[in-house]
Amino acid sequence: MRRKAYGRDFGLSSRMFLTMLALGAVYVAFFVVMISVFDIGIVPMIVILGGLAFLQYYTSDKVALAASGAKVVGPDQAPELHAMVDRLCAMSDLPKPRVAVIPTDVPNAFATGRSPKHSAVAVTEGLWRRLDPREVEGVLAHELSHIANRDVAVMTISSFFAMVAAMLMRFGMFGGMFGGGRSRDGGAPAWLIILVVSLVTYLISTLLILMISRYREYAADRGAALITGAPEQLMSALQKIASDIVRIPQRDLRQVEGMNAFFIIPTSVKSRASELFLTHPPLEKRLARLAAIAQEMGRPVAA
Repeated sequence: MRRKAYGRDFGLSSRMFLTMLALGAVYVAFFVVMISVFDIGIVPMIVILGGLAFLQYYTSDKVALAASGAKVVGPDQAPELHAMVDRLCAMSDLPKPRVAVIPTDVPNAFATGRSPKHSAVAVTEGLWRRLDPREVEGVLAHELSHIANRDVAVMTISSFFAMVAAMLMRFGMFGGMFGGGRSRDGGAPAWLIILVVSLVTYLISTLLILMISRYREYAADRGAALITGAPEQLMSALQKIASDIVRIPQRDLRQVEGMNAFFIIPTSVKSRASELFLTHPPLEKRLARLAAIAQEMGRPVAA
């Protein structure tokens, strides 16, 4: 089944566009305030932030792989894994990404990269050991769907400025603790303006990013189901990953928790936080949507 047989997810594409539009408006307001507070020109601000954003965009895949401890492997090192990726790429009409393995027993996987031609798929040793081949195939199809939908690049761009706002928020807090006085014209002190504006920007950015982050998982689940033609493979994989994660020592989970937003299932799978603040939709909702797709395709669904 070629990728053109199921196409892009319109719901995801429209949400990515609207999210970037909303974030753009928030960041314009943020930069206007920062320029006035720091009393620097717009050109230096654009050069500094533009340079940092450019660097993150073009190195995001390398940073993600390094942060997770993933090692890129060749066909001679992981022949079965490469064979799966080759087959799924042919079925989905995608260029083959780099393939990496993460040396941890935590069962999980993620995709990264700025475009289908510059991407990577990483799976953990724990995932490879704990899942059967058809379940691994379902997980890989899910990650390839992220690459096809280009949502990884959108997440990378969106998260950069949220990170900048968070850094400035800390700067404002330190300014208040270590002698930040009132401004020269008698108005609010600069540290307080920075703190408030950065906090508002960070909160709005985070909520928008989390909203699209949850939807992109639904889109990738759907893409995986249609690529493989067997939604039950991914359903089984998700259930097995979720049940196995709770048995992993907390020490091991903490080592990879920084990748939660990119993993197919976060290591904090049992979190009781409001869905509004979750990077992934609840597992029950993902399984229900996959079950509906399976029924439409006439596939068996386990009780």
